[in-house]
Amino acid sequence: MSVNVKAVILSGGQSRRMGRDKSLVLWQGVPLLRRVYDVAAAVVGEVSIMTPWGDRYQEILPPGYHWFADEQPGEGPLVALQQVLRESNPAEVDWIWLLGCDLPSLNPEILQRWLENLENSTPEDLVAVARSPQGWEPLCGFYRPQVLPQLQNFIAQGGRSFQNWLDQVPHVQIPLGKAEEEMLYNCNSLFPSP
Repeated sequence: MSVNVKAVILSGGQSRRMGRDKSLVLWQGVPLLRRVYDVAAAVVGEVSIMTPWGDRYQEILPPGYHWFADEQPGEGPLVALQQVLRESNPAEVDWIWLLGCDLPSLNPEILQRWLENLENSTPEDLVAVARSPQGWEPLCGFYRPQVLPQLQNFIAQGGRSFQNWLDQVPHVQIPLGKAEEEMLYNCNSLFPSP
């Protein structure tokens, strides 16, 4: 059995801490969004970008890349996930792999193992996300389309915290070792290029 996973990269945040569009910030000479895109494409093949400004990334992404418009820009990643899940067909995709655009250290080998482990999940497991000492790591997590009703209910009640929502839904906690924790480093401020 194999699972059908579609990757969606969120690239529409306010980048308040960064001070500019972090998708375009260079890491080892490559824009952050392109680094994430290339790894996701190598691991699952099908990758979409969710952003309010799709044309902005024409220069840095492969020709013909797929993007769709964020209907509620500035509302945060949980609301963005709701839209992604609404637009996903459960008959065509088993999991949505949600990614932030600011993960420069993604490791294809580790991620491939994570995908293989999804095959062992039960239908009741609606989310598979790692948890670091700082909390859940939702922007490199896997979400079944079937979790949408629970997410809609949480948002309808005013919920916007990924951390609080993930505590409430049936989930598989992806184990983290040192290599996995380093892989999930994200960039929220200007930094020296390694």
